[in-house]
Amino acid sequence: MFRRKSTEGMTVPTAGETLPGRAEPVPVPAAHYVNGNPLVGPFPNGLDTLVVGMGCFWGAERFYWQQPGVFTTAAVYAGGTTPNPTYQETCTGMTGHTEAVLVVFDPEQVGLDELFRIFWENHDPTQYMGQGNDIGTQYRSAIYVNSAAQMDAAIASSDAYQAQLNEAGFGSVTTEIAAAGPYYYAEDYHQQYLAKNPGGYCNHGFCQVPYATSTTT
Repeated sequence: MFRRKSTEGMTVPTAGETLPGRAEPVPVPAAHYVNGNPLVGPFPNGLDTLVVGMGCFWGAERFYWQQPGVFTTAAVYAGGTTPNPTYQETCTGMTGHTEAVLVVFDPEQVGLDELFRIFWENHDPTQYMGQGNDIGTQYRSAIYVNSAAQMDAAIASSDAYQAQLNEAGFGSVTTEIAAAGPYYYAEDYHQQYLAKNPGGYCNHGFCQVPYATSTTT
C-alpha cells in the first residue's frame, strides 16, 4: 500500500484563496443507516468525538461504524475554511477541507489508542496529499482533536507508529495533526455509503505495518 510521494509542493489553500461556500448546511439523515443513532448532535452525555481523514471517506467511515463502542459516524469535510461546501467544491481542492470521518464514541467502551490503531493501519500515512490513486489536498491524512489530552495522545501515537514504520523500512508520516475547527456534514448519499452500496469503491485496508496498541504491547 505504501507509495512514493508524488505531490511534493502541493499545499492547502489559505482562507483568502478558498471558495466562499454558503451559510446553509446540507441536509443529512436524522439517523445512521447502520445503527440508527443520530448523525448530528447534541450527543448523549459521556460521549467524545474525534475527526480523522484517511483519504476517501467512504471506506474510512465503515471501519469506524464497525468498531464496538462507537456510537455514530458521519462523512464530513474538515480542516478547511469554506463553510458548508459541496462535494464538487471539495473535489476542486479549493475549500481547504479533507474528506474526513466524525467518530462519536464512548471512552468507557473504546479508547483513543484503538481508534488510532484503525487509523494508522488502514491507510498510508506516508503518502503526501493523497491516498492511493486519489490525489489532492482533499484526500490528505489528518487527525483533528478536541482537547489537549487528545492532542497529546495523537502525537504519541504518531511517534510510536513512526518508529514501527522506521523498523519496517518505510518513510515518514505526513499526517496533519491539529485542533479541530468547524466540520461540515457531507451530502446524504455519502453517509454510510458502503452500507448502502456494498460493492462501492473502497481503497482502504491493512497497510502492511501493524500498530502496537497499549493492549498489544
